[in-house]
Amino acid sequence: MIQGPTIYQRRIVIGAVFCAAAFALVGVRLVDVTLFKPHEDGIDPTGQTLIARGDMVDRNGELLARDLPVVDLYARPHTLEDKEGAARDLARVTGADYARLIDGFNNTKHPYVLVARRLSPDVQDNVMHLGLPGLEFEPAAKRFYPDGRATAQLLGVTDPDGKGVSGLEQGLEPRLRDSTANAPVQLSVDMRVQYILASEVEASRQMFHAKKAGGIVMDVRTGEVIGMVSLPDFDPNFRKFTGEDTDHNIMAADRYELGSVFKVLSFALALQDHTTRPDEVFAIGNGYHIGKFTIHEAEHMPATLTARDVLAHSSNIGTAQIALRSGPVRQAAFLSGLGLLSTLHSELPEFARPLYPDHWGIIETATIGFGHGIAVEPLAYVSAAASVVNGGRRIIPTFLKTSADRRGAQVISPETSAELRGLLRYVVTNGTGRKADIAGYDVGGKTGSAEKPGKHGYQSHVLVTSFFATFPIEDPRYVVFVLLDEPHGTKETGGIALAGSTAAPLAGRVISRIAPLLGVAQKPVTVARENT
Repeated sequence: MIQGPTIYQRRIVIGAVFCAAAFALVGVRLVDVTLFKPHEDGIDPTGQTLIARGDMVDRNGELLARDLPVVDLYARPHTLEDKEGAARDLARVTGADYARLIDGFNNTKHPYVLVARRLSPDVQDNVMHLGLPGLEFEPAAKRFYPDGRATAQLLGVTDPDGKGVSGLEQGLEPRLRDSTANAPVQLSVDMRVQYILASEVEASRQMFHAKKAGGIVMDVRTGEVIGMVSLPDFDPNFRKFTGEDTDHNIMAADRYELGSVFKVLSFALALQDHTTRPDEVFAIGNGYHIGKFTIHEAEHMPATLTARDVLAHSSNIGTAQIALRSGPVRQAAFLSGLGLLSTLHSELPEFARPLYPDHWGIIETATIGFGHGIAVEPLAYVSAAASVVNGGRRIIPTFLKTSADRRGAQVISPETSAELRGLLRYVVTNGTGRKADIAGYDVGGKTGSAEKPGKHGYQSHVLVTSFFATFPIEDPRYVVFVLLDEPHGTKETGGIALAGSTAAPLAGRVISRIAPLLGVAQKPVTVARENT
């Protein structure tokens, strides 16, 4: 006779059934959220581990970027009685597109529809007050930039999944994604300098009605970029461009024929090779002929100029003669050694490959000598110019804070560097850079006014103006470079849009404001007294 199951056996069977049902329910739920819950970009946020990106701070510890907890909102359409009303209310509260929502709600293929991503707590609150059924919130993170527009192009932004897609967010992605590192990523930027640079560059852009404008401040010993500005900018916290907003960084991603600021490099080479001396006299005349080409001046020049005054008054004809003494081979080798014939690599992912002639002959040597016929990104130029004023050692820019002297190989001798700095000081005291002369700070620098190339050659009076400055000139610590793209003269400048009237005063104002913050001591100003 077969005995029936005991009470204990029945309990075991019942327990097993309950366990199997529970596991089945969990399995169904996992399949539901991993396979059938759609994501706007085809990626399932519930299948990802939320790893907050590291903070970014400036060189003084000021917060520049941080992940804040937010939520993504999903809806289950089959629970909504009034789909059109729900779509309308959710679009109004979250800013989502109504047409996308109603299409999703009427699509029976998927049980979940993404309503909106990265909702802030106040928006989440407003959603809850709608009282709609079938809404689910998934934890997420949103990148927040406390300084907004002031650091927009420099820092860049992340995509909806928290991955850097521009600026230092992209360039420093591995560091920012390192979840084992608790310390924030400290940048070289000083936000005090950044704000001053941004405000002054924007004021000049508005004053001269320039299309674009930018500026860079860099430490010539460490290569640290203390400030970088590109305008127009955008608000990285909203990501919605209005008007002239752009995320394009002209100081790193654009290339320009910079004009006469390149004369700094031509004179550095000439002084290094002893092909001229500051007191040598050059014939200027009304034009300099090279074959079928004639080089002209931007402004009227005397019949003769010393080499010192060729630089101070920015003579194209005089500089062309000096450059020709170096010759195409030596000129190309020198510019290559300064990094201007190759792509500049830094922590910024944005870059612009230089443009220079395939055939580097006599006419190319002359025009490149005064900054035409070669186009480089402004950051690359700043790096090269800093290298010839910092004692003559190659420096590569960095956006990470460091205390190390990062100057590398000698590109010109310390003696040549000192002699060049003397000429740059002369440009500011006696030449086109007078409006950059700041009382108490011995500034050296050079103006640059370049006609922009167009479809049919260079465009008369369509200019890019710039100014390269270094201070204190006797032992430089910083360089300042500012640029205005297509400035227009004003009543105050007599309608003149050249760099001496537009870029030079801008650089001077920046230096006068940042020098005290950077600890550069001001020299006592001697005021002559009239005898009575």
